[in-house]
Amino acid sequence: MKAMIFAAGLGSRLKPLTDTMPKALVPVAGCPMLEHVILKLKASGFTKIVINIHHFGNQILDFLKVNHNFGLNILVSDERDYLLDTGGGIKKARSFFEDSDEPFLIHNVDILSDINLKELYDYHIQKGGVATLLASQRKTSRYLLFDAEKRLCGWINKDTAQVKPAGFHYDETLYKEYAFSGIHVLSPAIFRLMDVPCWEGKFSIMDFYLATCQETEYNGYLTENLQLIDIGKPETLACAEEFINVSRVN
Repeated sequence: MKAMIFAAGLGSRLKPLTDTMPKALVPVAGCPMLEHVILKLKASGFTKIVINIHHFGNQILDFLKVNHNFGLNILVSDERDYLLDTGGGIKKARSFFEDSDEPFLIHNVDILSDINLKELYDYHIQKGGVATLLASQRKTSRYLLFDAEKRLCGWINKDTAQVKPAGFHYDETLYKEYAFSGIHVLSPAIFRLMDVPCWEGKFSIMDFYLATCQETEYNGYLTENLQLIDIGKPETLACAEEFINVSRVN
């Protein structure tokens, strides 16, 4: 199975730690974030992993070399010249994934969770859509909106009442609100949808999903009690360490 780890971010929320290292190598419970995600993917059966790099990218290359790629087939998508955001990063890595119809999982480097990644991957294959987004019921201001068939239909910012895509009418009786996790599974068919001029260079995968969800099947893997920590900010580092330590005990 194939996966991609987003490790190219600047880590601005983690300054001053990221003044001297990439966010992916910030330690949590004694190990870099990147190592936690790689090992979870490995334990879930993923053997081929693409990692994109930008900020202090050489440090990530050295880290992988020292650890012998953790016994996996790890490839690098180099964005050191220009950071492409999530959608552009996926599109740049298309050559790693287009050689077959095999789906691939995307995982943000700064997300820890208790999700069973193999079950998520298998669910995507079973549903047969172009993408499957892991989302949960947790408090936030911005929600993805899914219909009764768990298909992605839109997005809302509850603080501003802004909705996407343009012209979308939000009816709270028709849609359920879930928060995106930063983990999703895509089929290579996604790349054909990106072959239009507006999806060149730097763009957000969420903007892409929302712009195309009316004519494309994007499904939700929706959970009510997902344990998830965004470790991309200092105040959650301590929570992340506790989460990992408890997981090790269990």
